Amino acid sequence: MKDEQIFDTAIIGGGLAGLSLAILQAKAGRSVILFEKNDYPQHKVCGEYISLESWDFIEKLGVPLSKLDLPIISNLQVSSPRGTFLETKLDLGGFGISRYLLDKLLADTALECGVKILTKSLVKNVLKEDIASKIILDKQSFFATHVIGAYGKRSNLDIVWNRPFIHKNRTSLNQYIGVKYHIKYDFPKDMIALHNFEDGYCGISAVEEGLHCLCYLTTKKNLKKAGNDIKIMEREILSKNPFLKDIFDSAEFTWANPEVISQVSFEKKEIYANGVTMTGDAAGMIAPLCGNGMSMAMHGAFLIHNELMGKPVKSYADNWKKNFKLRLIVGRTIQRFFGGIWSTELVIRALKLNRRLLDYVITLTHGQKFG
Repeated sequence: MKDEQIFDTAIIGGGLAGLSLAILQAKAGRSVILFEKNDYPQHKVCGEYISLESWDFIEKLGVPLSKLDLPIISNLQVSSPRGTFLETKLDLGGFGISRYLLDKLLADTALECGVKILTKSLVKNVLKEDIASKIILDKQSFFATHVIGAYGKRSNLDIVWNRPFIHKNRTSLNQYIGVKYHIKYDFPKDMIALHNFEDGYCGISAVEEGLHCLCYLTTKKNLKKAGNDIKIMEREILSKNPFLKDIFDSAEFTWANPEVISQVSFEKKEIYANGVTMTGDAAGMIAPLCGNGMSMAMHGAFLIHNELMGKPVKSYADNWKKNFKLRLIVGRTIQRFFGGIWSTELVIRALKLNRRLLDYVITLTHGQKFG
């Protein structure tokens, strides 16, 4: 290590959390290296709805959201597998932007701030040494004083470090697949819809350039029922919901094939592993039915930055629990009720009758402005 550069901060994962933290640290004068296993720009399986709690924070990072003519989303529609639905106003609301665009804008900003970004770089392990940690790649290694894990839902590092959630029993909470399209469809730009079907749910909301993001989660069991054919599953299972039938029958799908991920887990995760501090989905993933995973990722980066700069009264762990623990619990609870044909029907009917409860549940899935 004698002749090696020691970076102040190394970040594993170049999604929203990783890029946000990289920019914050670089603007504060820290030397930063970021490792991203893919390249920019790229599409990711993601609902692409971001709570307005993050708007000011993103603009402060250097991304001019107000100049992008993005759709502002202020209404919510939720339907049961049988088509019973409710509609309501969103108190705070959000906006739509594709990960393809947002990640690119953040990556460009990070480079302008002096962050060293290594794309197509898979981190194999992190070893703590005397005065720094060694980040090991295939053919080279780097050293940093602080190492942050911001690599998303699941990584080879989770297996290498034997993180507990990897070994959880295979329940309905941790055996999901995610599928995403961009479509052209006649649907209000100011609304996000969450349409339930048997053992799954599908969201639709506007993004830039007149497109809508269509993203759903379902179980491996549903895919197996359809002979492991996504198109058959969409036709025979998702389309039993009349709202989804209309989308799959009449929308223009702009991609030949969807983006797909598997082994999506909503199990509880620890925020420290192998001496590395975790943020974003690496620290805990909110059920997409509740949205705001992207806001949580960026907020988590903000909390870690404050701790690295010696600012917080409370520790990152305490602040993380204060800001996200309840949201994750609410997400997991709603996850259990939704997706069942009759349980979803009963919940939607009950929420239609009790608007105060509905407003309270929505409030629990959104946070406060930060940054």
